[in-house]
Amino acid sequence: MFRDNTKVITIGDRVIGGGNPILIQSMTNTKTEDVAATVSQIKRLEDAGCDIVRSTVPNTEAARAISAIRKEINIPLVADIHFDYKMAIEAIENGADKIRINPGNIGSREKVAEVVRAARERNIPIRVGVNSGSLEKDIVSKYGGVTAKGIVESALDKVRMIEECGYDNIVVSIKSSDVLMAIEAHEELAPVCPYPLHVGITESGTLHSGSIKSSVGLGVILHKGIGDTIRVSLTGDPVEEVVCAKHILKTLGLRKGGIEVVSCPTCGRTNIDLIPLANEVEKMAAGYDLDIKVAVMGCAVNGPGEAREADIGIAGGDKEGLLIRKGKIIRKVPEDDLIPALRYELDNWNK
Repeated sequence: MFRDNTKVITIGDRVIGGGNPILIQSMTNTKTEDVAATVSQIKRLEDAGCDIVRSTVPNTEAARAISAIRKEINIPLVADIHFDYKMAIEAIENGADKIRINPGNIGSREKVAEVVRAARERNIPIRVGVNSGSLEKDIVSKYGGVTAKGIVESALDKVRMIEECGYDNIVVSIKSSDVLMAIEAHEELAPVCPYPLHVGITESGTLHSGSIKSSVGLGVILHKGIGDTIRVSLTGDPVEEVVCAKHILKTLGLRKGGIEVVSCPTCGRTNIDLIPLANEVEKMAAGYDLDIKVAVMGCAVNGPGEAREADIGIAGGDKEGLLIRKGKIIRKVPEDDLIPALRYELDNWNK
């Protein structure tokens, strides 16, 4: 189903599906059993705007750490499980708000049923995850390789396995590092799946290339009305995943709040040092909970017009800039004083 009609699922104190706001997820890259390091990273993710966090549970120590971690954080914690069904059960018993499993690598149906039983006792959602890189050999053979249809068939098989255990507190995730395959798979799955979909382009790459791939893939999928939670998978600091995800949602009009910064690409007409100025403005703006638009423009051609369309604007001149508020020029400001002047306007926006 498309996001307005998917089943409503509760994860900790958050609600997804049924037209509820799309939530941002990320995943820790610390050793989960290192409680201090994991909590520290989750706190940074919370500050960046992360709504749900996932941590891997590869061993008993990690499963038992879930309890201690959960007590120190303010967002739901998802336990990521592969291969060992006992880790899923132990993570649930230690307070995980949701578990992520691929029933295909958990083992027998009996083992899957044991996980479902533990989840049902605590009403913990199960995220059924299928990646293009882990498709069953018979499905790959059936479709002559890894395909979108194969990914969807595999996911629906796993969903039915959970349903046959008498449980429907389910979230579904199908991922591929191939953007076009991911788009096609979501187009195939959405009309026939009643459960919320967690969307991402898996293994998308480093900050630069991964952000581009994720923005293209997630942008198309989300714009079609598909997706209830998202993760931008990047090789690097997971905080960058949250920053990128927020920009994607805001660009699509799917999330409000926070300052939107627009800036020109610069050209030979620019007579102020605009690139570091724009970067500094964007960094500064992240600290304000204001639903406004700030423009940082470099010259007199498009600058004044663009700046007037924003709530606050800087239109660059010769070693100075016009400071514009709600379409009106306030004053000329020397280049070195533009950041303090803008900060003053932000501090006093609601006064």
